[in-house]
Amino acid sequence: MRFGTVTPGKADIVRVIGYRHQRTLAAPVSVGGVGFITGARVRLRFLPAAPDTGLVFRRTDLPDVPTVPARAARVSGTQRRTTLGPQHTSITLVEHVLAALSGLRVDNCVVELDGAEPPGLDGSAAGFVAALTGAGIVTQRTRRAIYGVTKPVVVRTPGATLGLHPADGPELRISYRLDYGPGTTIVPQTHTLAVTPETFARDLAACRTFLTEAEAHGLRAQGVGRHLTGADLLVFGPRGPIENAVRFADEPARHKILDLIGDLALCGFDLAGHLVAYRSGHSLNVELARQLACAVGAGAEAESKSRKVAGRKVVKPASRAA
Repeated sequence: MRFGTVTPGKADIVRVIGYRHQRTLAAPVSVGGVGFITGARVRLRFLPAAPDTGLVFRRTDLPDVPTVPARAARVSGTQRRTTLGPQHTSITLVEHVLAALSGLRVDNCVVELDGAEPPGLDGSAAGFVAALTGAGIVTQRTRRAIYGVTKPVVVRTPGATLGLHPADGPELRISYRLDYGPGTTIVPQTHTLAVTPETFARDLAACRTFLTEAEAHGLRAQGVGRHLTGADLLVFGPRGPIENAVRFADEPARHKILDLIGDLALCGFDLAGHLVAYRSGHSLNVELARQLACAVGAGAEAESKSRKVAGRKVVKPASRAA
């Protein structure tokens, strides 16, 4: 997939507009269930972590217990879900776990899994949010930067766009326009939300994965999700959800925002501004995270070089005696 981009130079694309204290869990907590992709039983453990650890996944079912940080540079797949790490040690469908952590502002956490994917639960992040809030969230002394952009940063593919626009304050606002086109079973819809731990838990966490009946048949033909029924997630047929009902009139658009929050957690820092998405999915989400992370890295490198130059002493050659 080819991405288009409208960006200024890397070093001046982002700026720090504020800070907040980092946060982690007060205690470990576990969540069990069945994976959506494999249908296997899996257990996930959220573990507290030291400042600046970030979000890290750990496969306890494999030799040497491999780990992979939740960073855009480590993404290995974005086809219908976000996958981290190399093929034989990868973890897939990480976006709902990352959304729960990022939405509640849990910055440092080790996520242990005894399988290749988290529990699917009901296709939302509600179960993860309940576990995290039940464990308790504590503030750490180390600060975390909040970045904004100086000009709009836009990534696009044919028929879809995603852009982060500047803002004066530290708030992150997200607008999503979902449009499957004419004649589809999911009506066009838009949702806008200012993201805070409170609004995430109340307005987004319970919004579930969704797909059309045709998409569900296609995935089952590939051997994916054969154990699932319409009661397990939102499958839209000609008359609406099959064996299910929406929790919000615009639940699909809200779930797209949930996915976006999870994918942008791969930046590794907070964002401020207005995110405007039109039909964006995991590929565009991760591409924007990658571009923003590269811009922050370029800015930090430029600042480091500037400090080194400023710190050097200029030694003048001694004058030669007449």
